[in-house]
Amino acid sequence: MIVVDTNIIGYLYLSGDRSEQAERLLCKDSEWAAPLLWRSELRNVLALYLRKSLVDLQTAQAIMEEALALMMGHEYEVVSSAVLKLASASRCSAYDCEFVALAQDLNVALVTVDRQILAQFPDVAVSPDTYLRRRTR
Repeated sequence: MIVVDTNIIGYLYLSGDRSEQAERLLCKDSEWAAPLLWRSELRNVLALYLRKSLVDLQTAQAIMEEALALMMGHEYEVVSSAVLKLASASRCSAYDCEFVALAQDLNVALVTVDRQILAQFPDVAVSPDTYLRRRTR
């Protein structure tokens, strides 16, 4: 199991430079976890894509449904005190710290491309490239 941030989930469903990388992550470890916040964040990304006419409503709805199916059973509430403690000790937003707190709680890696998270939490956060280079246990 790995914790993935919303960017990684989005890369899986929204065609772009990192889509193939997200697919390789899913092949390497198909058990992705995230705080419930990922839903709102992905909906926000999809709304932006709709406004820019990069996807139509039917496609955006289908992407959301597929993502929900992927994440079913692996979505978690996070402890507010843990999130706030991480946010107070870093320069990361509370939103970002939700993903960090979950990874720490589950004792797994947080896979992210967010440079600030990678810099502030090197003990738990890892880039997709680094994670993909690791040997499978």
